[in-house]
Amino acid sequence: MVVLARNWWALVLRGVVAVLFGVAAFAWPGITLASLILLYGAFALVGGLFTIAAAISGRPVGGQHWWALLIDGLLGVAVGIVAFAWPGITALALLYLIAFWAVLTGVLEIIAALRLRKEIEGEWLLAISGMLSVLFGLALIVRPVTGALAVVWLIGAYSIAFGVLMIVLGFRMRSWSHLMIHGIGHPVIDPSESIIKRPPNFA
Repeated sequence: MVVLARNWWALVLRGVVAVLFGVAAFAWPGITLASLILLYGAFALVGGLFTIAAAISGRPVGGQHWWALLIDGLLGVAVGIVAFAWPGITALALLYLIAFWAVLTGVLEIIAALRLRKEIEGEWLLAISGMLSVLFGLALIVRPVTGALAVVWLIGAYSIAFGVLMIVLGFRMRSWSHLMIHGIGHPVIDPSESIIKRPPNFA
């Protein structure tokens, strides 16, 4: 949670990129499915780099879940690299790759939300984002060829919804970060003290 709070900007930037991508999917009338998937690969690459940067910068401050962010970021970068470095890959194969990436990312987000539910109030945003990613990935796996236009709209709608959730979560983490800086967050308890000592009552 400390990692997310100190690197709230990565969540916001990832959300902004996702929203812009989703808007482009709807506003670009002549875009082909292959072009959109390549564009999605670019989105995955950029989002993965932001996430890796957040994980690495959060590790020195004692974040316990930085490894989950790192795995999430590495998966995104891998999808982006495959999309651009493997010119012979078919649109269907790349679509399956994106689907599996979305499912894995969603599972990691749900796990993170469950672990953070006692620490922050906005963990439900992360959980919803994770469930949305899982449903999106499963939809692509189950019905990958329902029609190019339908897939374009599905990817666009998912990207906008995911992006909005990430932006809101990012600013919630920013507020929580300010509380930590001013010492208003959760108190730090020394685990070696099993009994709370109170001053004697002389009244």
